[in-house]
Amino acid sequence: MVYRLHDLALRCTRAQACPDQCRGHYADKDATICAMGLWSLRYGERFGIRAAAVVLVVVMVGALARHTDVLDRYFIYFPSRELDATPGDAGMEFDDVEFRSSDGVSLHGWFVPGDGDVTMVWFHGNGGNMSHRLGNMVEINRRLGLNIFIFDYRGYGKSGGSPTEAGTYMDAEAAIAYVRSRADVDPEKIVYFGRSLGCAVASEAALARRPRALICESGFTSIGAIARSAYPFLPGIQILVTTKYDTLSKIARVSTPVMILHGDRDDIVPFSMGDELFEAANDPKRFYAIRGAGHNDTYLVGGGAYFDAIGAFIEDAMDLEQDGRTDTSTQQRMP
Repeated sequence: MVYRLHDLALRCTRAQACPDQCRGHYADKDATICAMGLWSLRYGERFGIRAAAVVLVVVMVGALARHTDVLDRYFIYFPSRELDATPGDAGMEFDDVEFRSSDGVSLHGWFVPGDGDVTMVWFHGNGGNMSHRLGNMVEINRRLGLNIFIFDYRGYGKSGGSPTEAGTYMDAEAAIAYVRSRADVDPEKIVYFGRSLGCAVASEAALARRPRALICESGFTSIGAIARSAYPFLPGIQILVTTKYDTLSKIARVSTPVMILHGDRDDIVPFSMGDELFEAANDPKRFYAIRGAGHNDTYLVGGGAYFDAIGAFIEDAMDLEQDGRTDTSTQQRMP
Protein backbone atom coordinates (compact mmCIF):
# COMPACT_ATOMS: atom_id res chain seq x y z
CA MET A 1 0.00 0.00 0.00
CA VAL A 2 1.24 3.49 -0.81
CA TYR A 3 0.53 6.25 1.65
CA ARG A 4 0.43 9.97 1.04
CA LEU A 5 3.22 11.54 3.05
CA HIS A 6 3.96 15.20 2.60
CA ASP A 7 5.74 18.20 4.11
CA LEU A 8 8.24 17.51 6.87
CA ALA A 9 6.95 14.13 8.05
CA LEU A 10 9.48 13.89 10.84
CA ARG A 11 7.60 10.92 12.14
CA CYS A 12 6.09 8.42 9.78
CA THR A 13 2.83 7.35 11.39
CA ARG A 14 2.41 4.68 8.74
CA ALA A 15 5.48 2.56 9.31
CA GLN A 16 4.83 0.30 6.30
CA ALA A 17 5.44 3.17 3.87
CA CYS A 18 8.99 3.36 2.57
CA PRO A 19 10.87 6.34 1.13
CA ASP A 20 10.69 4.95 -2.41
CA GLN A 21 6.94 4.63 -2.13
CA CYS A 22 6.69 8.17 -0.78
CA ARG A 23 8.69 9.57 -3.63
CA GLY A 24 6.79 7.57 -6.19
CA HIS A 25 3.41 8.86 -5.13
CA TYR A 26 1.89 12.20 -6.17
CA ALA A 27 1.12 14.75 -3.43
CA ASP A 28 3.77 16.90 -1.75
CA LYS A 29 5.99 13.93 -0.88
CA ASP A 30 7.88 15.77 1.83
CA ALA A 31 8.74 12.89 4.14
CA THR A 32 11.49 13.35 6.69
CA ILE A 33 12.61 10.33 8.70
CA CYS A 34 10.11 8.27 6.72
CA ALA A 35 10.26 4.79 8.19
CA MET A 36 14.06 4.83 7.89
CA GLY A 37 14.47 2.10 10.46
CA LEU A 38 12.93 4.19 13.24
CA TRP A 39 9.75 2.45 14.27
CA SER A 40 6.55 4.13 15.36
CA LEU A 41 4.99 3.73 18.77
CA ARG A 42 1.66 3.73 16.93
CA TYR A 43 2.31 0.17 15.81
CA GLY A 44 2.84 -1.20 19.28
CA GLU A 45 6.60 -1.14 19.63
CA ARG A 46 7.68 -1.14 23.24
CA PHE A 47 10.71 0.15 25.04
CA GLY A 48 13.20 -2.48 26.12
CA ILE A 49 16.11 -4.16 24.43
CA ARG A 50 15.22 -2.69 21.05
CA ALA A 51 15.01 0.82 22.46
CA ALA A 52 18.30 0.39 24.28
CA ALA A 53 19.91 -0.84 21.08
CA VAL A 54 18.60 2.15 19.16
CA VAL A 55 19.87 4.56 21.79
CA LEU A 56 23.25 2.84 21.81
CA VAL A 57 23.53 3.06 18.05
CA VAL A 58 22.50 6.72 18.15
CA VAL A 59 25.21 7.46 20.72
CA MET A 60 27.86 5.54 18.79
CA VAL A 61 27.16 7.16 15.44
CA GLY A 62 26.13 10.55 16.82
CA ALA A 63 29.53 12.21 16.55
CA LEU A 64 30.10 10.81 13.07
CA ALA A 65 26.62 11.78 11.92
CA ARG A 66 26.98 15.30 13.24
CA HIS A 67 30.30 15.88 11.54
CA THR A 68 29.26 14.32 8.22
CA ASP A 69 25.70 15.76 8.11
CA VAL A 70 24.30 12.27 7.50
CA LEU A 71 21.09 12.97 9.40
CA ASP A 72 20.63 16.26 7.59
CA ARG A 73 21.03 14.74 4.14
CA TYR A 74 18.88 11.69 4.67
CA PHE A 75 16.31 12.77 7.24
CA ILE A 76 15.52 16.36 6.27
CA TYR A 77 15.73 16.65 2.50
CA PHE A 78 13.67 14.40 0.24
CA PRO A 79 14.01 15.91 -3.21
CA SER A 80 12.57 14.48 -6.38
CA ARG A 81 14.26 15.19 -9.70
CA GLU A 82 11.36 14.37 -12.01
CA LEU A 83 8.76 17.09 -12.63
CA ASP A 84 5.33 15.49 -12.76
CA ALA A 85 3.65 18.38 -14.57
CA THR A 86 4.02 22.04 -15.51
CA PRO A 87 1.63 24.99 -15.21
CA GLY A 88 0.98 24.53 -18.92
CA ASP A 89 -0.59 21.16 -18.19
CA ALA A 90 -3.10 23.03 -16.01
CA GLY A 91 -3.86 25.49 -18.79
CA MET A 92 -1.75 28.30 -17.32
CA GLU A 93 0.65 30.57 -19.13
CA PHE A 94 4.11 30.55 -17.59
CA ASP A 95 7.76 31.40 -18.11
CA ASP A 96 10.25 28.60 -17.63
CA VAL A 97 13.12 30.29 -15.80
CA GLU A 98 16.75 29.42 -15.22
CA PHE A 99 18.82 31.58 -12.87
CA ARG A 100 21.88 31.21 -10.66
CA SER A 101 22.63 31.52 -6.98
CA SER A 102 25.49 33.67 -5.70
CA ASP A 103 27.71 30.58 -5.49
CA GLY A 104 27.01 29.62 -9.10
CA VAL A 105 24.41 26.88 -8.69
CA SER A 106 21.92 26.64 -11.57
CA LEU A 107 18.33 26.97 -10.35
CA HIS A 108 14.99 26.40 -12.02
CA GLY A 109 11.64 28.09 -11.50
CA TRP A 110 8.30 29.03 -13.04
CA PHE A 111 6.77 32.47 -13.28
CA VAL A 112 2.98 32.34 -13.64
CA PRO A 113 1.41 35.73 -14.45
CA GLY A 114 -1.80 36.83 -12.78
CA ASP A 115 -4.25 39.58 -13.57
CA GLY A 116 -3.16 41.86 -10.73
CA ASP A 117 0.00 43.66 -9.65
CA VAL A 118 0.89 41.61 -6.55
CA THR A 119 3.55 38.91 -6.88
CA MET A 120 3.89 35.91 -4.57
CA VAL A 121 7.29 34.23 -4.20
CA TRP A 122 6.68 30.63 -3.15
CA PHE A 123 9.08 28.70 -0.88
CA HIS A 124 8.07 25.04 -0.81
CA GLY A 125 8.71 22.32 1.73
CA ASN A 126 11.43 19.72 2.12
CA GLY A 127 10.38 17.03 -0.33
CA GLY A 128 9.35 16.42 -3.90
CA ASN A 129 9.69 19.51 -6.08
CA MET A 130 7.69 22.51 -7.24
CA SER A 131 5.50 20.46 -9.58
CA HIS A 132 3.90 18.85 -6.53
CA ARG A 133 2.50 22.26 -5.49
CA LEU A 134 0.77 22.83 -8.78
CA GLY A 135 -2.78 22.27 -7.49
CA ASN A 136 -2.43 24.90 -4.78
CA MET A 137 -0.70 27.29 -7.19
CA VAL A 138 -3.53 27.04 -9.69
CA GLU A 139 -6.13 27.88 -7.06
CA ILE A 140 -4.23 30.88 -5.67
CA ASN A 141 -3.50 32.23 -9.13
CA ARG A 142 -7.06 31.88 -10.36
CA ARG A 143 -8.87 32.90 -7.18
CA LEU A 144 -6.63 35.77 -6.10
CA GLY A 145 -5.15 36.87 -9.42
CA LEU A 146 -1.58 36.87 -8.08
CA ASN A 147 1.56 36.55 -10.12
CA ILE A 148 3.38 33.52 -8.70
CA PHE A 149 7.06 32.67 -8.84
CA ILE A 150 7.93 29.23 -7.53
CA PHE A 151 11.36 27.67 -7.72
CA ASP A 152 13.20 24.54 -6.69
CA TYR A 153 16.00 24.66 -4.16
CA ARG A 154 19.33 23.19 -5.17
CA GLY A 155 19.07 19.42 -5.48
CA TYR A 156 15.34 19.55 -6.26
CA GLY A 157 13.77 19.13 -9.69
CA LYS A 158 16.00 20.57 -12.41
CA SER A 159 18.05 22.71 -10.04
CA GLY A 160 21.68 21.70 -9.67
CA GLY A 161 23.68 20.97 -6.57
CA SER A 162 22.68 19.35 -3.28
CA PRO A 163 20.47 20.85 -0.55
CA THR A 164 21.87 22.45 2.58
CA GLU A 165 20.42 25.03 4.94
CA ALA A 166 22.82 27.73 3.82
CA GLY A 167 22.19 26.72 0.21
CA THR A 168 18.44 27.15 0.49
CA TYR A 169 18.95 30.65 1.85
CA MET A 170 21.22 31.54 -1.08
CA ASP A 171 18.68 30.08 -3.49
CA ALA A 172 15.93 32.21 -1.94
CA GLU A 173 18.08 35.33 -2.28
CA ALA A 174 18.69 34.56 -5.96
CA ALA A 175 14.98 33.89 -6.57
CA ILE A 176 13.98 37.22 -5.06
CA ALA A 177 16.64 39.06 -7.05
CA TYR A 178 15.31 37.48 -10.22
CA VAL A 179 11.71 38.41 -9.45
CA ARG A 180 12.65 41.99 -8.65
CA SER A 181 14.52 42.25 -11.94
CA ARG A 182 11.43 41.55 -14.03
CA ALA A 183 9.87 44.53 -15.77
CA ASP A 184 6.37 43.13 -15.15
CA VAL A 185 6.82 42.92 -11.36
CA ASP A 186 6.24 45.81 -8.97
CA PRO A 187 9.09 45.37 -6.43
CA GLU A 188 7.00 47.13 -3.79
CA LYS A 189 4.22 44.55 -4.04
CA ILE A 190 5.99 41.27 -3.43
CA VAL A 191 4.65 38.77 -0.86
CA TYR A 192 6.62 35.78 0.45
CA PHE A 193 4.72 32.52 0.97
CA GLY A 194 6.51 29.75 2.85
CA ARG A 195 5.15 26.32 3.60
CA SER A 196 6.52 23.95 6.27
CA LEU A 197 10.32 24.09 5.90
CA GLY A 198 9.74 26.91 3.43
CA CYS A 199 8.54 29.09 6.33
CA ALA A 200 12.09 29.15 7.69
CA VAL A 201 13.50 29.96 4.26
CA ALA A 202 10.90 32.69 3.66
CA SER A 203 11.53 34.19 7.11
CA GLU A 204 15.27 34.34 6.48
CA ALA A 205 14.58 35.90 3.09
CA ALA A 206 12.34 38.52 4.75
CA LEU A 207 15.24 39.55 6.97
CA ALA A 208 17.57 39.93 4.01
CA ARG A 209 15.09 41.67 1.69
CA ARG A 210 11.90 43.00 3.24
CA PRO A 211 8.71 41.96 1.39
CA ARG A 212 5.34 43.69 1.54
CA ALA A 213 4.05 40.77 3.63
CA LEU A 214 5.09 37.32 4.86
CA ILE A 215 2.76 34.30 4.92
CA CYS A 216 3.81 31.14 6.78
CA GLU A 217 1.71 28.00 6.50
CA SER A 218 2.19 24.82 8.56
CA GLY A 219 5.52 26.08 9.84
CA PHE A 220 7.64 24.62 12.61
CA THR A 221 9.65 26.54 15.18
CA SER A 222 12.97 24.78 14.50
CA ILE A 223 14.35 21.43 13.34
CA GLY A 224 15.48 20.67 16.89
CA ALA A 225 12.02 21.33 18.31
CA ILE A 226 10.27 19.17 15.73
CA ALA A 227 12.78 16.36 16.32
CA ARG A 228 12.10 16.47 20.07
CA SER A 229 8.37 16.45 19.44
CA ALA A 230 8.53 13.52 17.05
CA TYR A 231 10.99 11.38 19.05
CA PRO A 232 10.57 12.11 22.75
CA PHE A 233 11.96 8.63 23.50
CA LEU A 234 15.33 9.60 21.97
CA PRO A 235 16.61 12.32 24.31
CA GLY A 236 19.20 14.56 22.75
CA ILE A 237 18.34 13.64 19.17
CA GLN A 238 18.24 17.33 18.27
CA ILE A 239 21.95 17.75 18.96
CA LEU A 240 22.76 15.20 16.24
CA VAL A 241 21.28 17.44 13.56
CA THR A 242 23.42 20.38 12.52
CA THR A 243 20.66 21.99 10.46
CA LYS A 244 18.72 24.59 12.44
CA TYR A 245 15.99 26.23 10.33
CA ASP A 246 15.18 28.30 13.40
CA THR A 247 11.96 29.89 12.18
CA LEU A 248 11.04 31.10 15.65
CA SER A 249 14.02 33.37 16.11
CA LYS A 250 13.85 34.60 12.52
CA ILE A 251 10.17 35.54 12.51
CA ALA A 252 10.66 37.48 15.74
CA ARG A 253 12.92 39.85 13.80
CA VAL A 254 10.73 40.25 10.71
CA SER A 255 9.38 43.80 10.40
CA THR A 256 6.67 43.22 7.82
CA PRO A 257 3.01 42.15 8.27
CA VAL A 258 2.89 38.41 9.05
CA MET A 259 0.16 35.83 8.56
CA ILE A 260 0.36 32.38 10.16
CA LEU A 261 -1.87 29.57 8.88
CA HIS A 262 -2.00 26.13 10.48
CA GLY A 263 -4.31 23.12 10.33
CA ASP A 264 -5.70 22.26 13.75
CA ARG A 265 -5.33 18.53 12.97
CA ASP A 266 -1.74 18.71 11.78
CA ASP A 267 -0.09 15.49 12.97
CA ILE A 268 3.33 16.36 11.54
CA VAL A 269 3.98 19.87 12.86
CA PRO A 270 2.01 20.45 16.08
CA PHE A 271 -0.63 23.18 15.96
CA SER A 272 1.04 24.66 19.02
CA MET A 273 4.07 25.55 16.90
CA GLY A 274 1.86 27.76 14.76
CA ASP A 275 0.79 29.48 17.98
CA GLU A 276 4.42 29.96 18.99
CA LEU A 277 5.29 31.53 15.65
CA PHE A 278 2.31 33.87 15.93
CA GLU A 279 3.25 34.95 19.44
CA ALA A 280 6.84 35.60 18.38
CA ALA A 281 5.91 37.63 15.30
CA ASN A 282 5.75 41.41 15.47
CA ASP A 283 2.63 43.46 14.83
CA PRO A 284 0.76 43.65 12.58
CA LYS A 285 0.06 39.92 12.43
CA ARG A 286 -2.77 37.53 11.79
CA PHE A 287 -3.41 33.89 12.70
CA TYR A 288 -5.75 31.71 10.66
CA ALA A 289 -6.66 28.27 12.01
CA ILE A 290 -7.73 25.86 9.26
CA ARG A 291 -10.36 23.79 11.00
CA GLY A 292 -10.17 20.08 10.27
CA ALA A 293 -7.00 20.35 8.17
CA GLY A 294 -3.88 18.28 8.60
CA HIS A 295 -0.41 19.12 7.36
CA ASN A 296 -0.87 18.66 3.64
CA ASP A 297 -4.53 19.22 2.87
CA THR A 298 -4.84 22.81 4.09
CA TYR A 299 -6.10 24.38 0.88
CA LEU A 300 -8.35 21.42 0.13
CA VAL A 301 -10.00 21.39 3.56
CA GLY A 302 -9.92 25.16 3.93
CA GLY A 303 -11.70 25.72 0.61
CA GLY A 304 -12.98 29.16 -0.31
CA ALA A 305 -12.61 30.55 3.21
CA TYR A 306 -8.90 29.68 3.16
CA PHE A 307 -8.29 31.61 -0.05
CA ASP A 308 -10.48 34.50 1.09
CA ALA A 309 -8.42 34.81 4.29
CA ILE A 310 -5.15 34.94 2.37
CA GLY A 311 -6.59 37.43 -0.10
CA ALA A 312 -7.92 39.68 2.66
CA PHE A 313 -4.58 39.64 4.47
CA ILE A 314 -2.66 40.58 1.33
CA GLU A 315 -5.12 43.36 0.53
CA ASP A 316 -4.86 44.73 4.06
CA ALA A 317 -1.04 44.55 3.92
CA MET A 318 -1.03 46.54 0.69
CA ASP A 319 -3.37 49.19 2.13
CA LEU A 320 -1.42 49.31 5.38
CA GLU A 321 1.84 50.18 3.69
CA GLN A 322 0.21 52.55 1.21
CA ASP A 323 -1.41 54.55 3.98
CA GLY A 324 1.83 54.66 5.94
CA ARG A 325 0.25 52.82 8.85
CA THR A 326 2.06 50.01 10.66
CA ASP A 327 -0.09 49.25 13.67
CA THR A 328 -3.70 48.72 12.58
CA SER A 329 -5.60 45.47 13.26
CA THR A 330 -2.42 44.28 14.87
CA GLN A 331 -3.39 40.89 16.27
CA GLN A 332 -6.17 38.89 14.69
CA ARG A 333 -7.08 35.25 15.16
CA MET A 334 -9.38 33.77 12.53
CA PRO A 335 -11.81 32.20 12.43
